[in-house]
Amino acid sequence: QVQLVESGGGLVQPGGSLRLSCAASGSITSQNAMGWYRQAPGKQRELVANINRYGLPRYAESVKGRFTISRDYRKNTVYLQMNSLKPEDTAVYYCWTSGDYWGQGTQVTVSS
Repeated sequence: QVQLVESGGGLVQPGGSLRLSCAASGSITSQNAMGWYRQAPGKQRELVANINRYGLPRYAESVKGRFTISRDYRKNTVYLQMNSLKPEDTAVYYCWTSGDYWGQGTQVTVSS
């Protein structure tokens, strides 16, 4: 079993920045891929970014150049630095790891 706890969401103005964190505990190793998904109201959950077992990142086209995913293997924590935020980034952001484990989600709202 793996437990994932997200933090760092909130309300930010367009053009602003937020940093999400996801702390993992339980049966997780460096071989686990980890990542972030998001779900906006009325839309399907979509991939935002992930890091595979080799440490290589992948991003959705809509966030490339604005978001950066990183991982601290000692702390079993994955981060999502979000810059130049847009209203269309508003969603609940979920942390994910291999084995289909999900966090509870954290709300990100981009609005003036």
